[in-house]
Amino acid sequence: MMILSAILIVLLAIGGISYYIVYWGLSPSRTDEADTYSYMYSEYPHLKQWVRTLNANQQLCETTILSTDSLRLHAFFIPATNTAIVIHGHKNCALGMLHIAYMYSKNMHFNVLLPDLRGHGDSEGDHIGMGWEERKDIQRWIEEAPRIFSTDDLRIVVHGISMGAATTMMLAGDETPKSVRCFVEDCGYTSVWDAFSYVATHRNHLTVFPFMYIANKISQWKYGLDFKEASAIEQLRKAEKPMLFIHGTNDHYVPFEMVHKLYEAKPRNKFIWEAPNARHARSYHDYPRDYTKQVAAFVILPVAATVSVSTCVSSFAQTLVAVTVLLSSAHS
Repeated sequence: MMILSAILIVLLAIGGISYYIVYWGLSPSRTDEADTYSYMYSEYPHLKQWVRTLNANQQLCETTILSTDSLRLHAFFIPATNTAIVIHGHKNCALGMLHIAYMYSKNMHFNVLLPDLRGHGDSEGDHIGMGWEERKDIQRWIEEAPRIFSTDDLRIVVHGISMGAATTMMLAGDETPKSVRCFVEDCGYTSVWDAFSYVATHRNHLTVFPFMYIANKISQWKYGLDFKEASAIEQLRKAEKPMLFIHGTNDHYVPFEMVHKLYEAKPRNKFIWEAPNARHARSYHDYPRDYTKQVAAFVILPVAATVSVSTCVSSFAQTLVAVTVLLSSAHS
């Protein structure tokens, strides 16, 4: 009897821990807007005057759409010319990407669309899809972008950080409209299985077996989400449009080694920038000018009206030099 009781306790513990992995990873996140503004202003002080100016000119707007499964999805947007869809990370929100919005809007004069992913911010959803479900929501935002920005002549870059980067890569493997010209992924993970396994083993000192296997079964049963199917690497094998890969070399949350696996998975039309000693999702924070330079040089040709992919690839180095000169002149 004691042996059976001990076995039962162990099984219950394993089940409870596995369920917690799913709860931690997939439960919705409702970030307080005022707290997010306060945090962003403390980390990026230059944003405060910029946001104040946007609000004074009624240029920081809000909109909603319905997802394919009838969830109300929310986003902020900033009108201009070319368009950047900027995607936040796990348990973050749209306003947590104001620094990247600043780069595109202030430095590069782009429209910016800042969606709250499902289960985050002001968007509906009873769970987080870790990029796999969200990629379909970004497709809906792409479909609605002409209405939002009042033009059919859109040239779009999709830029994501962390889970937003995984969303970006998973989207890149699907068919996207011609208006989507290129992608920027910053510190995304190879797959949901790999991301959760890394957190379980390195941060919580658990073993992959049995915890991850049980957690995956719970996720499939409760939400229909298979951690192994939700793979950025497999999607990248099908991705044709240009992509810039960014990762901090001191990232121990989504380990730096993942970016090389991701980069190798994409067959062609790819570039990589490694931010020295940057921690997870801190590459822009630590190197704002270098980050802006790399992104601007990458997107400037794909968003041009009549430029082929081969031209983008062959001209990246020359464009990087030109953008460096322009940014230096702007700051002199």
